[in-house]
Amino acid sequence: MALTESKGNIRVGQKIPAFAAWDENGNTVTDKSLTGQKSIIFFYGQDDSPTCTKEACSVRDEYETFSRHGYKVYGVSKDTAKKHKKFIEKYRFPYSLIADPELSMMNAFGYYGPKIFMGKEVMGVYRTTVVSDESGTITHILDDVVSAEHGKQIAEALGLY
Repeated sequence: MALTESKGNIRVGQKIPAFAAWDENGNTVTDKSLTGQKSIIFFYGQDDSPTCTKEACSVRDEYETFSRHGYKVYGVSKDTAKKHKKFIEKYRFPYSLIADPELSMMNAFGYYGPKIFMGKEVMGVYRTTVVSDESGTITHILDDVVSAEHGKQIAEALGLY
């Protein structure tokens, strides 16, 4: 699993790029609001798709481990805040989902663009997870995501077991 390289615009050791988006409750989330806390931010395609649901549930299942080590967790997709709220309620996610329908956050990180899906080139999200420390410095980038195991992948990469 790549921990230092990324398909996006960012690298380990850099600051989180400037962005502004909204969580499921309409609260603004920015690069500045993440300062002062360790963060795990996972980018995924869409709420309620089979693969993305497996990934979000896998992260949910490891949430207590992340929380115990001081990490706040955020999922990011281009779904609306309203759709995120339903997804959270349906699967009882204990973390926030960031709505990025205009792709401002995904573009800031460089995680939206052309990719191959079912043999065709399409525009979509690059399934990637970014971890930052309290100063907003990126400590890990995980871009070889195995959806059903992603929570464990993150915990292992961070040495939390």
